[in-house]
Formats: sequence, C-alpha cells, structure tokens
Amino acid sequence: MWTLSFISEKDFTEHVKATIGKYGEKLDSFDLKRFNKNIIDPIKLIFDKTVYRSSWEEIVSNEIFRQRDKSNNNDIGYFHQRIFQYIAGCHVPDNGKEGGWDVIFENPDGISLPDGSVVHIVYVEMKNKHNTMNSASAGKTFIKMQNQLLNDDDCACFLVEAIAQKSQNIKWETTVDKKKVGHKLIRRVSLDQFYALVTGQEDAFYKMCMVLPSVIQKAVDELEGSIVPHDTVIDELKALAKKQSIDDENLAVAMAVYMLGFGSYSGFKTK
Repeated sequence: MWTLSFISEKDFTEHVKATIGKYGEKLDSFDLKRFNKNIIDPIKLIFDKTVYRSSWEEIVSNEIFRQRDKSNNNDIGYFHQRIFQYIAGCHVPDNGKEGGWDVIFENPDGISLPDGSVVHIVYVEMKNKHNTMNSASAGKTFIKMQNQLLNDDDCACFLVEAIAQKSQNIKWETTVDKKKVGHKLIRRVSLDQFYALVTGQEDAFYKMCMVLPSVIQKAVDELEGSIVPHDTVIDELKALAKKQSIDDENLAVAMAVYMLGFGSYSGFKTK
C-alpha cells in the first residue's frame, strides 16, 4: 500500500529510476586501465591497506567506490531538486531559465512563514550540504535573493539545504562585502521543513525516506542487467602478481600496484 499522498508511486519510481540513470558512466565496469586512468598513489593504497587491516580485494573495492563517488553528489542533487516537479504547487525550471532558481513554489491561498509573514510565492536555491558554499558564493546567492525581493514584494527566497546542521526555517544571515546582512524574507531552510511547507505534512520528508530504500531496491532489480558493474581490477592485479618472481603473495600484489604508478621509475621499469 502506497503511503505518500503528495506523490504517486508511479511518479516516485520513475524519479528514482531517472536518478539512477544520472549515474551514467560511473556504473560502467572498472578494468585496470580505467582504475589507473588518473594514476593512483600506490604508497597511499598500501598504507591504507595495512593500517586499516584490509585485504587487497577490500582496498581495491574501496578505491573503485571512491572514484565512482566523486561526482555522485550532483546525481543526488538531481534527486532532491527534480522530485518537486511532481508535488502540487511546485515548479522546477529548466537549467538557467526563470532566474536560475532550482524550485519555485506558489500557493494562491498564501504561504505562511514562521515570523508571521505571508507571501504567495517562494523562490528556492538548493544545496546538498550546509557547508558547500564559501563566503563569496554565499554573498552572490544572497544578492540574487535581494534582487528578487526588489522585483517582487509578494515573495520569499529560501536557501534549502538537504543536509542542514539541524531542522530549521530561520532568517538567513551571511556576510556581503564584509558586512553582516539578513532579511526576514530570505530564509535558510532544512529540507524536511521545506517538504512540510509544500505538502502541508510535517513528517512528509520522513515518510519519503521510509519508502525510498525499497523503491531504490525495486528499481535496481528491474534495471539490474544494465547497471550492475563487473569490475575486474583485482583479478588483473593478481594475474600480474603471478608473473612476478616473488614468493610472498602480498608483496607480489604490492609490486603489481607499484607498477601502476611507478612503472617507469628506476628499479621498477626492469620489472
């Protein structure tokens, strides 16, 4: 039985599948050539393996995960932003359109803010995490919001953070040109509070989180043939290790790893 009243099971499932699709080439299998595309640091890999008491399989798997994970935040940003296209009253502009806002929320009956203000439209800038903006970026975003308020006196502007320091809907105060600034209609809002505002359900974000794992699992099961990678890095490293004249298997694999970064270095190139 579907438990979310603010989005249909079909729309939510399609959105999850679209997010998985954004992973794109990161789901491609890793062979040794791709693994070493940017030349790994063999010394770090061997330190990590030993200090963390990992096997070669575990440390190679972790490195592959790290390489895949580097740009995944953008994909999750897509999930957080684009889900609002399915929620009543919300509109997700195309990239760079309509002022470059991530989400626009309108309610003809009025949108009540914690300080008692009532507006009819909210313009949203979304961030994945509370600490991803430096002072220059924060200042630029605040000025953008100020300009929006100058052009529309019936709106508020939100900085919505998926991973906020705490649940909040507060006046955003930041620094612009070394001066502390703030405005009651420019607000810093955690994602759960934004869900509550647009859906009218205080625990809407919690409910979404509760159904998300099963929907992702179902989507992955349906897409399995096209998204499950078959990494061959550790097999290729072990094959190279067997060609070394080294009896110690651990050192033989270490030599194969050394060759990834140091293959042209003195001493190594003769191997």
